[in-house]
Amino acid sequence: MTELELLIDFHKNAERQGPGSTADTLRALSFIDLEQSRPLKVADIGCGSGAQTITLAQNSEGHITAVDLFPEFLDRLKQKSASQDLQDKITTLEASMDNLPFGPEEYDIIWSEGAIYNIGFEAGIKKWKDFLKPGGYLALSEITWITNSRPREIEEHWNTEYPEIGTASGKIRILEKNGFSPVGYFYLPQSSWIDTYYKPMEERFEDFLIRHGNSEAAMRIVDAEKDEIRKYRKYKDYFSYGFYVAKKLPEE
Repeated sequence: MTELELLIDFHKNAERQGPGSTADTLRALSFIDLEQSRPLKVADIGCGSGAQTITLAQNSEGHITAVDLFPEFLDRLKQKSASQDLQDKITTLEASMDNLPFGPEEYDIIWSEGAIYNIGFEAGIKKWKDFLKPGGYLALSEITWITNSRPREIEEHWNTEYPEIGTASGKIRILEKNGFSPVGYFYLPQSSWIDTYYKPMEERFEDFLIRHGNSEAAMRIVDAEKDEIRKYRKYKDYFSYGFYVAKKLPEE
């Protein structure tokens, strides 16, 4: 197996592929004020195995197109949606988030939890804006500094891993510059990292290593995940995912 295949195997049966919770999804959804006399069209981009997709389907009227690059995650979402009788509300789409087959102003809501970093915050906003109807909403979570200064180790780590990391005020300015009016912001609590993401991940380490014969490649993945957890536990007061909800303004 390649490293990518091992990573997919490690994460595909997880409830979540990144920090978040049902409560976070519902809190973000509460900022969206759309008339629901007609079914809404929602795109969930970078959906993974779809924990938030299921929550959206259960708590909104409309149809969700759940997009991910990896079919293994989409297969898992299909299983979950069928088990909860939501298959008529969710359509899966295997596609890259920077090459989406959507039409202009097709969607009422574009949702993306912990995934826009793959193409960059501003690049994603610019690309996805065209798919939103005027007055439609963008809701996404993005790695964010939650203090104005932080220790050198974690600053250097994130500036290397994702140079676009910034403060909420900087992210909000980018949204405003690109034709959005922010309507809500909050950052994910520590429980959304530890209880719903890292603890379940730690419980999968042993089985994953056994399944892959304790290979060097599998151990490298586990060691990298352990280091990520260590950094979060040590520096959790300095960064989190910020959840941004913004309304697309009419073109002038």
